[in-house]
Amino acid sequence: MEKALKIEIPTQNLTDHQKRLIKGINSLLEHILSTDSEEEYFEASSELMRMVATAIKKSNFNNKCSAIEFDQQVLEYCVDILSDQVYERSVETLDN
Repeated sequence: MEKALKIEIPTQNLTDHQKRLIKGINSLLEHILSTDSEEEYFEASSELMRMVATAIKKSNFNNKCSAIEFDQQVLEYCVDILSDQVYERSVETLDN
């Protein structure tokens, strides 16, 4: 019986803040997948989405010197796609 899932992520190009975001995202995801509490399910899910948005904003791509606000554009794009999938009840299931 598997007791832990080991995930290895190369970190040489990540800041300390990005590493903390990855740890927090993984921890929240595990909590969401295993909680039995409706309140915790909703609160943790909301926090997870906020943390993922923060990770997108703090990405190395976004930190390049550019007058274009890529972080804002990509988050708007993500919200549009997610909204479409939620209202169509067709959130994709990726299973390897």
